[in-house]
Amino acid sequence: MIELLALSSALFYGSADFFGGLTARRVSTVATVLVSQFVGLVLLLVALPFLPAATISQGDWVWGIVAGLSGGIGVALLYRALAVGTMAVVAPITAVCAAMIPVLFAFAFGERLRPLTIVGVALAFVAIVLVSQPGTREPGAATRSSGKRGFPPGVSLALLAGVIIGLFFLALARTKTAAGMWPLLAARITSVTLFGAIALATGRSVRMNASATATATASGTLDMVANALYMIAARVGPLSIVITLASLYPAGTVILARLVLGERLSFMQTAGIACALAAVVIIVGTTG
Repeated sequence: MIELLALSSALFYGSADFFGGLTARRVSTVATVLVSQFVGLVLLLVALPFLPAATISQGDWVWGIVAGLSGGIGVALLYRALAVGTMAVVAPITAVCAAMIPVLFAFAFGERLRPLTIVGVALAFVAIVLVSQPGTREPGAATRSSGKRGFPPGVSLALLAGVIIGLFFLALARTKTAAGMWPLLAARITSVTLFGAIALATGRSVRMNASATATATASGTLDMVANALYMIAARVGPLSIVITLASLYPAGTVILARLVLGERLSFMQTAGIACALAAVVIIVGTTG
C-alpha cells in the first residue's frame, strides 16, 4: 500500500511537470506558475477542514515560507526549462540535482557519505554529461543553430532548477510531522504572493486562453494530489522507501513527452536518462 501511494505520487508529480511545461510553451512562465500554484492553493484550502487536527509551531511556519520561496522559484525555472528544452532531458536532470542537494548539505556539515552514495553522486554527474549531448531534433521544434557549443536548450535552467528544488525539499523536511499539511499551505500562499507581486511589478498579463488554462489547472491539481499522496505515504511508511519511489517522477514526464509530443532522443541521451533515474534511486535510498 505504501509503495503504491509513493509510486502514485511520482506519477502525479511527473504529469504535473509535463502539463506545467506545456503551459509555459503557450504563455509566460510567471502566468503558468501563478495559476497552477493558485489552483493547488484552492484545493488545499478546500481539503484542510477534512484533515486531522494538527499542531503547528512558529518554526513550521518559517520553514513553510522558505519552502514557498524556493519551491516557487524552482518550479518557475523548471517550467521554463521544460518549455524551451526537451522535456525528456530536462526532467531527469532536475531530479538528479534535487536529489544531490541534501547529500551535499549533509557532507558540508560533517556527515560521512556511504560508498554507495558516492557511487550514486558519480553516476549523477555521468548522467548530466550524457543527457547534455546534442540529440535528435524533436518534431515541431524551432530551428536552432547547430554551430553553437555548450548545453542544449533548457539544460542550464534545469540544473539551477534542480538545486533550488532541492532546497525546497530541505526546507519542507525541517517541518514537524505534527504540523500536518499547514506548512504546505504556508508555502503555497508564499509562492502565489511572490508570483502575483512579480506579475504586478513587471506588468505581465496572466490571462490565458482556454487551452492554456486547462493545462495550467491540470498541472496545479496534479501537483497538489501528488503532494497529498507523498505526505500520506511519508507519515505511515519508511521514509527511505517513500522518497526513493517518489523520486522516480521524471519517468512520467518522459513518457508523456514521448507519447504526446513525440520527443526523440539519441542513444547517449537515453543512456543518460537511465543513469539519472538510477542515480536518484541510489542517492535517496542510501541517505534515507
